[in-house]
Parts: sequence; C-alpha cells; structure tokens
Amino acid sequence: MEDKAKCIAVVDDDDTFQFITSRAIRSLSGENTILQFFSGVDAMQYLSENALNPDMLPDVLLLDLNMPVLDGWMFLEEFSAIKKTVAKEISIFIVSSSIDRNDIDRARQNKNIIDYIMKPVTVDKFKELLSPDKGLRSSTL
Repeated sequence: MEDKAKCIAVVDDDDTFQFITSRAIRSLSGENTILQFFSGVDAMQYLSENALNPDMLPDVLLLDLNMPVLDGWMFLEEFSAIKKTVAKEISIFIVSSSIDRNDIDRARQNKNIIDYIMKPVTVDKFKELLSPDKGLRSSTL
C-alpha cells in the first residue's frame, strides 16, 4: 500500500536548509506538496488566510526557532490562538540547530509540537517524519 502524499510546510529563513529539505522530501516522494516560507510572519499569514480550507493547509509543518521578526516560539503562540479555527490538524516539528536544553524542554512542554529535531536532518529522518504514523501525534519528545 502506497503512502498518501502529504503537504509539508517548511518555515525557515535559511535558503540552504529550504533547498536541501525540499530536495530530500521530493526524493522520497515526488507526490508531496511543499510549501516554503522564509519567515514566521509569512507562514502565519498563510495559515490564517487558509484556516477554513483543509486542502490548502499542510499536514506537517517543519519550524525553525531562530528567525527574525516572528521566531518559532512567537509563531507557536500565534498558532495556538488560531488553532481552533484551523480546519485540519497540523503536525508541527521543531527543526533547529539549537542544542539549548531550555529550548528542548520548552518544546517538550508545548502540546502543539510532535518532536524536536536537531539540524542537520538526514534523509532517513525525513522518511521517518513523513511516515503515516509519525505525522499523526506519535510524539517522541
């Protein structure tokens, strides 16, 4: 049985990470849709504008913590405020180069986060993230 294609949103201001991530995801399945946001502001605006349209919303959201203007933590606060209006459950993964124990603990306490993943991310880790059971609340935090 073939896995259903997913819509994956990548929210990261790093061009190189965006490129590598998109390429890795496409190599796993060309059927996946990839939404790229280079700022938390743009991602939040997109989610707000499309909150009632589940076909336009991502299944999985990969979120960087360290971004200008609206960082990952602020994004999560804003997402929590609109979550009840979002027509689809979105599995959010923190993808960060931060090894700060405070960030990891904070992620562990946030019910909107499935997992905290350290950069760099391997193709095998992307494969795991996109597996049917992983994107559906099987937290490994």
